Amino acid sequence: MGIIVNCDPAFPELDQRMIDSLVALGERVLQAHHWDKAEVGLTFTDDETIQLLNKEYRGIDAPTDVLSFALEEGEEGPLEYGEGEDSPPVLLGDIVISLPRAKEQAREYGHSLEREVLYLAVHGLLHLLGYDHQHAKDKQVMRAEEERFLQAEGWSREDEE
Repeated sequence: MGIIVNCDPAFPELDQRMIDSLVALGERVLQAHHWDKAEVGLTFTDDETIQLLNKEYRGIDAPTDVLSFALEEGEEGPLEYGEGEDSPPVLLGDIVISLPRAKEQAREYGHSLEREVLYLAVHGLLHLLGYDHQHAKDKQVMRAEEERFLQAEGWSREDEE
C-alpha cells in the first residue's frame, strides 16, 4: 500500500530522504481522502520521455512537469476489494514527473528541488483523486489542497523563505 517510487540511478538527487518525504506526504494525502488501501506508482523520468507520453496520451508534443494516469477514471470513491488484512491494494494509478523540469522550475520559483518534487507529486496525486484545474473555481480548490498538505509537512513556499 501507499506510494511506490521508481527512480533511475541516473538521478542521484533523489536520495533516500527525498523518497521518504514523498512516501510520507503521499500516504497522508491518500489517508485524508479515504484511500488508505490505495497504491500509486511514482516514476521519475527525463524531458524526452515525458514529452513522448504527453504526445501519446494528451496530444501535446512538448515536455511537461507531471502527468497522472488514473486506472479508474471517474470513480466516486474508494473501491472495495475486501475487508481482511490480506486484501489486495486498490491500484489508483501512476504519476510521472520530469526531474529536469522539476529542477528548472525549482530554480525559476526560487525554492528547493525537494519542495518542487513534493509539490508535483501532490499535484499529480490530487489529479488521480479527481481534482482538476480547468476552471478557476476548481483551480482554487486544488491549489488550496496542495498547499494544505505541503504546509502540514513543512513544505509551503513560506517555509522556505
